Amino acid sequence: MPYIRIQNLNIFYEDMGDGEPVLFLHSHFSRGLLAFASQLQPFQGTYRCLFPDFRGHGRTMCEDLTWDSRRIADDMAAFMDALGLDHAHLFGYSCGSTVGLYMAAKYPEKVRTLTAVGAGAFPRPEGSGDFLPESLIARGDMQFIQEMRIRHFEAHRGNWQIFLEQTVSDWRQHPNLTDTEWNAITCPCFFINGEHDPFGSCQELQAKIPHAKTLEIKGGGHRPHFVMEQGREVNAAVLDFLKDA
Repeated sequence: MPYIRIQNLNIFYEDMGDGEPVLFLHSHFSRGLLAFASQLQPFQGTYRCLFPDFRGHGRTMCEDLTWDSRRIADDMAAFMDALGLDHAHLFGYSCGSTVGLYMAAKYPEKVRTLTAVGAGAFPRPEGSGDFLPESLIARGDMQFIQEMRIRHFEAHRGNWQIFLEQTVSDWRQHPNLTDTEWNAITCPCFFINGEHDPFGSCQELQAKIPHAKTLEIKGGGHRPHFVMEQGREVNAAVLDFLKDA
């Protein structure tokens, strides 16, 4: 599988399909392809699908184990440059949606469209402390610890504690766009949130970006694009959005 080096960062990514590029931006606890398994086959027949692992996640490697959403947005812009991509459609989920918002504000020329699933307009730190290493150990949640240790082993080099500390820090602080940044997002946007998503809503996002298209998935939660949830409905809606953009 391919790696691409950007200064001291060695980014692992999957590259599938042919056509206009779609850059898939994953969530906090996930990594590239894992967060978008339901989109793989429906999208690669029409688009070139790129699934990078973020700094600090999955199989991407760097000596520096610190990261946040803004820094990852810069990484993804550099990743596009390294691949020779002038622009791409962005498809973000959760933390990846925040990365996409920062990219659309800072690098508007690179963002053809932005689709964001499970996005919010401001930080929601409630519950984040439950995922600190000491909290997981205290309640004996060894299964989750093991998942994070294995899933991101190359990235954190076995230091799953710093991975979780960085995740909680990012969760508590982002998204945190200024009014100037919100106003700089002019690309076509499509916000998709589940009806019961605790981390954001279509209404709060459209208040920030009035030109955005929105879709609230009835009965949905934070990850309606997953195959075991409402993946087929989300895929159809996003493919229609991209076709018309």
